[in-house]
Order: sequence, then structure tokens, then C-alpha cells
Amino acid sequence: MRAMAFSKTGGPEVLHLVDLPTPTPGPDEILLRVAYAGVNYGEIQHRLGDFGEPEGETVTGLEAAGVVAAVGERAPVGERAAADVSGASAASAAASDVSVGARAAADGSVGERAAADGSVGARATADRSVGARAAAGVSVGDRVASYLPDGGGYAEYVVVPAAFAFPLPDALDLRTGGAAALVLTTAYGVLAGAARLAPGDTVLIHAAAGGVGGVAAQLARALGARAVYGTVSTPEKAAYARAAFGYDEVFVRDGFPAAVTAATSGRGVDVVLDPVGGPTRLASLDVLAPFGRVAVYGEAARHPDLHLRVLPLWKNNRTLTGYNIGDLARRAPETLRTHALNALNLAAEGAVRLDITEEHDLTEAAKAHRLLGEGRNRGKTVLRVDASASPSGGAPSGGV
Repeated sequence: MRAMAFSKTGGPEVLHLVDLPTPTPGPDEILLRVAYAGVNYGEIQHRLGDFGEPEGETVTGLEAAGVVAAVGERAPVGERAAADVSGASAASAAASDVSVGARAAADGSVGERAAADGSVGARATADRSVGARAAAGVSVGDRVASYLPDGGGYAEYVVVPAAFAFPLPDALDLRTGGAAALVLTTAYGVLAGAARLAPGDTVLIHAAAGGVGGVAAQLARALGARAVYGTVSTPEKAAYARAAFGYDEVFVRDGFPAAVTAATSGRGVDVVLDPVGGPTRLASLDVLAPFGRVAVYGEAARHPDLHLRVLPLWKNNRTLTGYNIGDLARRAPETLRTHALNALNLAAEGAVRLDITEEHDLTEAAKAHRLLGEGRNRGKTVLRVDASASPSGGAPSGGV
């Protein structure tokens, strides 16, 4: 299978095309043939060595969508299963078919557990909506969007736990699915989980023109936010974010505290979403209303960690919280799955739109990384892994 991999850390130029063995799904895993893979800042961090040094040819890519090509041995429905795929991910991550680890029992909606038998592909209902898909999992030929905790989306095939394989609603095509699994899950999780967004809250979103920022603004509205503000690095991005995602106002990040204070008549905001870090994070604490929360979910600026005093948090009724999708994947996979399915439901209903502004061939991954790393991106970028896949959502053809 084809994959874009790196064997040493460095700039975008270390990414290169390789031919790797097609992986085989094991117990509680599925093999997904990748149609599209999303491009995210986390993959730049992976390439730069923030997650450790590569071991041989390492494939990155944290989200993908495609068609299930094979299903491994299954556990009985209702039994919790875990699969360690760290050894397989490096060899399979960036190829056109992605093997996605499968959980035998994963419900499709919050608080709902389907009654289904243990046969492969059993469904709880005839309906194909995300909230009603059966707990038994997926079948060969199903369309799936997947979060890849160990990377691997820049490839034709990859293996990950099936808790992170999310059936795509019919309303979403594979191109959208390839852009959705990580950004939608993260945006929903940081708002509903870390920030505990409540109806009537006001929200400030840093990196407002990016993949997560764009969907977070729309999700905040869908979850009841009263006003949504954003910050970006340039006036051009501010105009784009206002037009594309429905912000009340978008400010250039330099000097944002004064702009937010003026926009809120001195009250401040209830929630700040911060993937930037450094001075931006520190200044965000100063624009919080009483009981306001700064929710951290990234370190895009790669500043040294802050050393924060606790007393100012107490004395000013402030909260600092965090969301890390990798930690949830390890310690609370059911919570992560719930976040993903809820967010996909909202997208299928039209409450959230992913603005895919760039599409590159798999072999152009280095170009996509360069644009994202230089801050020249807006909206969401995807890699077309299977040349036969189409923006209309057509499934890749052929077999394993």
C-alpha cells in the first residue's frame, strides 16, 4: 500500500512516499480503506518530534474516512474490549486503506444501548442515522470516519480500535468525513466536556479561522451560546471567519483583551477556547467573567509552558481546564465516542458545516504541512488518499 511517512524529524521535506505491507485487522479491529485524510496541526507536531522520535518509517494522520474493507475477530456484544495497535500504526498509518480498531459494543447515542446479537455487522435498527446504529459495530462496505489515536491516516490502510470508527450518516460524504473525526470531536469535547458550556454563555475562540475554530463557533451556537467571538492572526482571516462561521465579531489577536472587554461592556466572556498557548493563554484569563473558564486544547505557538499562580484563580473566580483527545482515547474511550457521535449528528442535521478550503493528493502532504505550519491555511485541508474518491462522497473501488 502507498503511504506518506517520515523516518526522521524535521520540516515538511522529511515526508516521503513509501510502499508498506497492507495491515491485517486483529481481534476487535477493522480494516478501513481510506478515501480522505484530514490535515491537522497535531501531525506537524508528530513530524517535528513533539510526540517522540520516529521508529522506522512512521505514518502520521489523526483522522480519516473511507470504506470498511475487512473486519477482524469480534468479542461478544456488550463485552468491553481494548486493542493495543501502537506496533501496527507506524507501518499502516499513511496508506490508502486504513485498518480501524473495532469495539464490539459501542452505542450510537448518549445514554442509549442497542439490543443486538453478536454477529458481524448486526444492527439494532434498520435506520442508518448515527444515533441509531447498532452496538455490534460495522460491516464490510460501511462508510466510516475514524479518529486514529496512533496516527496513520496518510495511507491506504491502517489499524485502530473500533471505538474510534464512527459510522457516517448518509448526509455526510467521505470527503467531509475525512475532515471531521478529529476536529468535530475535539470542538464538541472541549465545549461540552472541558468548558461545560451552558445555554446563554458567551464564548471566545482563538484560532477562529482554523479547522477546530470554525466548527467550534457553530457548535457553540448549537449548544446554546448567546454570543461567540474569535481571534485570528490577520485582518484577512478575521473577515473570512466572520463570513464563513457566523461569529459575532472576530479580532486580530494582538490586543484582543481590550477588544473583548469593549465588546462585552466590561463583563468578559464565560468561556475561552485556547489552542495557542503562551502569552495568549495568560491574557485569556484576564477576559473571563466571574466563574469563567479557559479551556486549553493545544500548543500551536509552541511556547514554553506557563508557570501559573493559583491564588489569582481563586481570588478572581477563574477556572483553567483542558481537553486532550489522546488522553480520552486511552482512559475514557466511551466518552470520546459519545462526543464524536453527537458532533456528527449535529453536522448531519446541518447545524455545523465543515469548510474544506483545500484538497491535495496524498503525495502532496508536505505542501499541505508547509501551508499549515506557516499559518497560511484557513478552514480545513484534506488529503485525497484514493484517487477514485470524489467530493460527492463516492467510495473507493477495489479490494484489499
